[in-house]
Amino acid sequence: MEVLDDTSLADRLRSQDKEYWLHMEADTPLEKYPAKQHARRVQEKLGIDQGLIYLPGQPAVNNQDSDMPAPFRQRRYFYYLSGCNEPNCHLTYDVRRDVLSLFIPRINPARVIWNGRGSTQAEALAKYDIDQVFYADELQYYVQGWAYANGHAALYVLHPSSQVPGCENLAPRTDSQSLQPAMNICRMVKDDHEISLIRKANDISSQAHREVLENILKFTNEAQVEGLFVDVCISRQAKQQAYDPIAASGPNAGTLHYDANNEDFADRQLMCLDAGCEYELYASDITRSFPLSASWPSKEAENVYKLVQRMQEACIERLAPGVRYLDLHILAHQIAINGLLQLGILHNGTKEEIYKAGTSRAFFPHGLGHHVGLEVHDPGQAELMSVRRGKPVYQQAPSLYPENFHSPVYNPETCHAPTDPQSSHLEEGMVVTVEPGIYFSVYALQHFYLTSPIHSKFINVSVLQRYLPVGGVRIEDDILITARGYENLSTAPKGDAMLAIIRQGKSGAKTLGQRQASPRQQSNEAEAPRLRAPGIPKEMTRPWLRPVARAATLPAELQKQDDIDFEPFAGPSLFSNFARSMTTEEKIEQWRRSHDARPVASAPPANVKKLQTICGNSSSSVRHIYMSNASSLSSLPRTNPEPVGSLMCKNCIILVQTLGRLRQTLASPTQSSPAPAPAPGTTTEGCSQSCGMERGDAKGSATQKNNVSAGASASTLKHGEMHMRAARPQPHPNVSSNQAKQQPVTQCELSGSPRLSYTHASHGQPASASSHNGSATERKSGPPAMASPPSRPSVRPAGAMSEEEVLRKKMEALHLRLSAMEERERSNTQGPKPRRPLTRPSMPDLI
Repeated sequence: MEVLDDTSLADRLRSQDKEYWLHMEADTPLEKYPAKQHARRVQEKLGIDQGLIYLPGQPAVNNQDSDMPAPFRQRRYFYYLSGCNEPNCHLTYDVRRDVLSLFIPRINPARVIWNGRGSTQAEALAKYDIDQVFYADELQYYVQGWAYANGHAALYVLHPSSQVPGCENLAPRTDSQSLQPAMNICRMVKDDHEISLIRKANDISSQAHREVLENILKFTNEAQVEGLFVDVCISRQAKQQAYDPIAASGPNAGTLHYDANNEDFADRQLMCLDAGCEYELYASDITRSFPLSASWPSKEAENVYKLVQRMQEACIERLAPGVRYLDLHILAHQIAINGLLQLGILHNGTKEEIYKAGTSRAFFPHGLGHHVGLEVHDPGQAELMSVRRGKPVYQQAPSLYPENFHSPVYNPETCHAPTDPQSSHLEEGMVVTVEPGIYFSVYALQHFYLTSPIHSKFINVSVLQRYLPVGGVRIEDDILITARGYENLSTAPKGDAMLAIIRQGKSGAKTLGQRQASPRQQSNEAEAPRLRAPGIPKEMTRPWLRPVARAATLPAELQKQDDIDFEPFAGPSLFSNFARSMTTEEKIEQWRRSHDARPVASAPPANVKKLQTICGNSSSSVRHIYMSNASSLSSLPRTNPEPVGSLMCKNCIILVQTLGRLRQTLASPTQSSPAPAPAPGTTTEGCSQSCGMERGDAKGSATQKNNVSAGASASTLKHGEMHMRAARPQPHPNVSSNQAKQQPVTQCELSGSPRLSYTHASHGQPASASSHNGSATERKSGPPAMASPPSRPSVRPAGAMSEEEVLRKKMEALHLRLSAMEERERSNTQGPKPRRPLTRPSMPDLI
């Protein structure tokens, strides 16, 4: 398959004014841990074109002298090349074939109920960025087969003890020296996926630090601080801490890795909280020092905090690609010496003399920072080279200071990479901490510095005693090195923002969902403008796609924006007669109001006769057409409402249509005679079609407000043989006028003489079809309608039956036919029911 070059594609599409859609489908998640990419980077740093890399995962073990499992922690080098966080797994990478293989344990049915099961081969292939999956007991045969097929190619392992089980014969071909340095070089520079995980860990830890500040005035013990921090992290799916939290109050802050976290605050001044969670195996490392009261408890505590803050800000501002981190460590010591001289803690010497003596290490004993990644102290470039085909290639920017200038303030045991002299300069993609501190450790001062003639002459003991209750101050952030500077990934409050949160407490704090822009946006790197797709102009007046309001017929911003294609129009809006569609909630509310506000049915009068349906059936499952006089509509009983979703009776509809055709047949001999004019004071409904004997179109008939279509619409009745007319019934003497208004009756009138009125009650009142002399029903309200043109009179031949008699005979015959049809249909529906097929019972699915 040809690889698509996005640059050439953009050139080809630049001259074509078309729109393109890109649709992608994948059987597995697109966002996977980039294990295959990491394996290729390691192969590049090794500088080899053939060989096999082997890495074992962490086995599941029990605690010593116990049957309880020890906490599982995956080996980081194995995870870097696999992305697999399951126990008892192995990994191989065939360099020549570029094949990454994962070996997983077989599922033990006897242990599934106790410990669950691991991934299947299909699940592992879908979850991890690998090429093939085997079972762990197949590892020996796979490696032996590879060794036989690849001649003298080397087998690369991390340590001499990391041999492939069952492959001791391959020891002469095993290289245990080159793999770890190459992987360390790769792990120093993070890719986008790794950076996103470190950023997520920092966000969770920063929120935990914030909540500690919100509640610190309520706490009285260090354990409460640790408990709240861990609780916030676990509740946000960060169940592991990158290291044991350090919640040191007062003098305990002078111990760098204090972890007891069980003492009361009493009258102590400050707390140093060094804690960071781990998210999907990637760590965060954040430290904040803050007062245990609403304000600075002493001037000494405030002075030390501001000194450490100046040290951190000066070092962070200088972070950029190409900078030697050891130079920043030297700068931090110089700022500390200058500040301690101003506070009076150091005296009797110049800054240069105190620096050369290394006395500042008494108050700042550790390195400025370290790498952060899969480990909180992620490995750096332990050796000053990258291995390429066995030849060391030195990569290091020149230092700002003379050679060995760092020696007085450098301790190889406490200064991790990249602070060590062997580390290279900073590069884009590195994540490092900046954590200066000033500590007052009574034990270290008494046993190492005040007893030394080199250091004791520079330390002012009388002033030092006033600062001993402060304990220690450290401020630490995780910094991402970018192409043009840096980005602070830690958003935990510090400085004035920290004090404001302590004073306001929980009431004035912002929750995680209400958090504003992260302080990491204060990066000194300006984002490059994004490139537009071909065919899109650089300057657009407004976006091409605009949101549409939910369940609305018009665009959301239609009434607020001016159209650029038309000039302003001062007249009425073109959309003034269009109503907005109701939302689902509005429809439910409307139905609820109409259902709750329905009037209580009143008992019908005793003298009211039940109406007869045309079809003769009184079933309530469908809506019928009734035989009645139009004058008796007002006396109809208010029965229970028919179902809204019920259908019209098919037999009634057939009868009405048949009557219409009969009317046309009877009126055909007299179509040439003029029809009599309508009686004065009567009105007729306009209709778009002429029906029966009435010819001519109704012109200008006024639309009445209460005229609505009947239950069977004109489209249901064939060829427009009926006129739909809404008639307002006479109010019943026992029914109030308000009830009469709330229950309008719809009437459907058949053209011709005699006329049948089809009525349908909107609230359950039965419809009626009556035979009368063609007099129109008078309207009680509304403007008078324009009368239709006079029709030609009908002439009945001598000796013939009257139209009423003919119609009656026809209806009797139809009624008999419909009764026979109903009986036949009833017998069909009551026949034997088909037998249901037997289904075989299946085993229950417990997964």
